[in-house]
Amino acid sequence: MRPLLFFVLLLFVALQYRLWISEDGWREVWGLREAVRLQESENQQLRERNQRLQAEVEDLKSGLDAAEEIARTDLGMIGPDETLYQISAPNTGDRPEARK
Repeated sequence: MRPLLFFVLLLFVALQYRLWISEDGWREVWGLREAVRLQESENQQLRERNQRLQAEVEDLKSGLDAAEEIARTDLGMIGPDETLYQISAPNTGDRPEARK
């Protein structure tokens, strides 16, 4: 009876070692849970970005207001009945007192 009890105890310790200490035990489970949590967070950010882009696409498809806004801000275009006034900063490199 005593050798059987010793064998069962040894088997129990070996299984506990694999569960708690080895690399494919609980440490890996905890690491995988953290990786899943980080991936879910990144997926949520990407979902929100995709929703914003989808809204922009729908806005561009439905009317000219969004296209006009993009043309004005990104391309510097103006309307046919508008006048563009461009004010530039004075060039201070030509004046002698600016070289001091």
